[in-house]
Amino acid sequence: MMTSTPAIAKKQNAKSSPFASGIAIVLYVALARIILYLVAGPHYGYFRDELYYLACGEHPAWGYVDQPPLIAWIAWLLQHSIGTSLWALRLPPALAGAATIVLSGLVARELGGRRWAMFLAALASLMAPVLLGLSNLFTMNAFDALLWTAIAYLIAHLANSGRESLWLAIGALAGITVLNKYAVLFWLSGVILGVCLTPFRQSLRHRWFWLGCALAAAISLPNFLWEWRHQFPFLQLMHNVRQSGRDIVLSPPAYLLAQAQMLGFIAALLVPLALLFFFSKRGRPYQALGWAYLVFLAEMMLLHGKMYYVAPVYPMMFAAGAVWMEDATQRRIWIWAKPALALAIAAIAGIYAPTIVPILSVPNFLAYEHKLGIEQQKFEHEKEGVLPQLFADMFGWDEMAQRVAAYYRTLSPEEQRKTAIFANDYGEAAAIDFFGPRYGLPKSISGHQTYWLWGPRDYTGESLIVLGEGRERNMQTKCASYSIVGNTETPLSRPDEWLPIYHCRGFKANLQTTWPEFKHWR
Repeated sequence: MMTSTPAIAKKQNAKSSPFASGIAIVLYVALARIILYLVAGPHYGYFRDELYYLACGEHPAWGYVDQPPLIAWIAWLLQHSIGTSLWALRLPPALAGAATIVLSGLVARELGGRRWAMFLAALASLMAPVLLGLSNLFTMNAFDALLWTAIAYLIAHLANSGRESLWLAIGALAGITVLNKYAVLFWLSGVILGVCLTPFRQSLRHRWFWLGCALAAAISLPNFLWEWRHQFPFLQLMHNVRQSGRDIVLSPPAYLLAQAQMLGFIAALLVPLALLFFFSKRGRPYQALGWAYLVFLAEMMLLHGKMYYVAPVYPMMFAAGAVWMEDATQRRIWIWAKPALALAIAAIAGIYAPTIVPILSVPNFLAYEHKLGIEQQKFEHEKEGVLPQLFADMFGWDEMAQRVAAYYRTLSPEEQRKTAIFANDYGEAAAIDFFGPRYGLPKSISGHQTYWLWGPRDYTGESLIVLGEGRERNMQTKCASYSIVGNTETPLSRPDEWLPIYHCRGFKANLQTTWPEFKHWR
C-alpha cells in the first residue's frame, strides 16, 4: 500500500519558507476560525441544546436518552475548570473547528497534495456554511467533524506507510467518536466495506485490524451497556421522532441539493472531484474513504437523516477534491482556475456566513436577510417567528427564568420548599436549571428526554409551577386549583416557546408513584 507521491509532495512542501509552507498556510486559515470566534462567540445567547448539555454535565453518566456521554463529560469539565460563560462554552467548538481545518489540510498532504491543495482543503473546511455553524455552538456536531477527519487522516497515513499498527489508533478514535455521536457507525460501516473492496483488504489478514475493532468496541461498550440497562432509550426516541413527523423528510434529489446548499454550492464542487480522485488510479490506495462517503450518504438518504448529519465527512472530501483540482490545473492555461475557485468559495460562504453565525446584531441581521432573501435551511417542522430557528433558540431563556422567579418569590417560604417547577421540554427545564439559581429558583423537573430518568426529585406534586400545559393531558383537571400566573413570550424567541405559566396546587396523584406516566421521549 506504499506510494511515493505523498512523500514527494511533503518534500516539495518542505522546500518552501517555513512561513509560506503548506502547513503554515493551513495554520493561517485555522487562525481565521479563532478570529471568528472572538467576533461572534458571545453574541446573542445560549442555544437550547447548549443549556441541555450543561444540565447533563451535572449528571455524569455513560449515556443519556438522546445522545452518548462525551458532550456531557466535556460540559462537566468546563463546569469544573474555565466555567460556562458563552466565551468559555464556545471555545472548545471553535478550537475543534480550527483543528478540523488543520487536519483537512494534512489529509490533502497525505493524499499527495501540495501547498495549494492543502490551502484549498483548509479554506473549504473553514468557509462551508454548515461547518461554520456547527463549530460555533457547544454541541456534539462541533466535535464530530474533528474526530471523523482525524480517522480519515490515520487511514490515509496507513495507506502511505503500511504501518498496520495504526489500526489501534483508528480503533481508539472510532470508539471515542461513537461516544460523541452514533451517526459515525453508519460512516464506519462504509469504511469497512471500503476496506473489503480495496487494497486495504490485506489488513483483514493482520491482527492489528481486529485488535483495532476490539478496542473500538471496548471503548464504546459502557455506553452500550447503559443503553441496554435502560431498554435502549435512544432507539425508542428515534422511533417516536419518526412517528411524530417532526423532522422534514427530503427526497434524494432534494437531499443532494440541500447538501450543496449547506456547503455553499461552490465548495460542494469539490465533492464530485473527490470521488473522481478516489476512483482514479492515483487515488486507489485511499479508495476506502470514497466508498465510505457513498455508503454513508446513501444510508442517510434512505433513513431520512437530517441533512447536516453528513457534514462531518466533508473536510476529508474537500481534501481529496482539492488534490484532484491541483493536479488538473497544473497546465499554465488553467492557472487562473486556482485563485478563481478559492475566491468563489470565500465569496459565497461570506454571503451565507451572517445567516449561520451571529456576526451581525439582530436588526442588522434582519435587514441583511430581507435584502438578500437568504434563509436558513430548515430541518424540523417548527413555526418560525422574527428569527429563524437556529437564532431564535438563543433567545428568551433568561427571561423565562426571571418570570418564573418573579411569581415564585410571591409564595410563602413554606410553599416554596414544596413547589416544583415542571418544564414542558428539556430546553425550558435546562434554562431553569442554568439561569434559575441566580434568581433563587430550585432545579426543575420534566418528563422530557433524560430529565425523565432524573425523576421528580423530592417533590410530591402538592405545588407545581408548570411551563405550558404540560405533556400530561388534561393536567388542569388533576389539580385542586390550576391558574395562569404569567407567560414566557419574548419577541425574538421561538413562538412555540411562548407558553402560559400555570400554578397547580394539590395534584391528585403523588409524583413519586405516578412519574412513569410523565415519560415523554420525542
